[in-house]
Amino acid sequence: MKSISPLELSRKLAGGEPALLLDVRTPCEHQALHARGVVLEPLESLDPERVARQLAGSPKTVYIFCQTGGRAKQAIGRLEASGVMDCVSVEGGTLAWERAGLGVERGETKVMSLERQVRIAAGVLVLTGVLLGAFLHPGFLALSGFVGAGLIFAGVTDRCGMALLLARMPWNHVAAACCVSKSA
Repeated sequence: MKSISPLELSRKLAGGEPALLLDVRTPCEHQALHARGVVLEPLESLDPERVARQLAGSPKTVYIFCQTGGRAKQAIGRLEASGVMDCVSVEGGTLAWERAGLGVERGETKVMSLERQVRIAAGVLVLTGVLLGAFLHPGFLALSGFVGAGLIFAGVTDRCGMALLLARMPWNHVAAACCVSKSA
């Protein structure tokens, strides 16, 4: 997988390189903070054929943004499997883009990042399994083991089923109740 630093990408864009910038985070994560000029294409609903149609007859490189880099790999895998071959991950994602002092748009959101949601959900499930196992029946300890195995799988493969499930939850989608736009 090819990758590029935010500063190098910024130089290429300033030089006029034709590019499609995709943000594969959830709509609320995008609403809270995103690089200027990105197009939202959430990973959980990524349509590689639609992206291919957008690029038809164009020599554009597709640069993929996510929060820190993990979801970009998955998006690139899907895009390349559909024939979109010139895909590049932006190293460190949106957070690195912002830290580099490059142009971002910011909004306010009441929804926390997907990464935090995964950590909280995993912690709640492990604690629940331990408490139920200690006080009700030892079989509930399997819940903690299952979550632990899932975390190991996510770490090894860089694919997190819990994150994909949480990304589909209604609170992770832009709606009047979840986000208030504010440019910065």
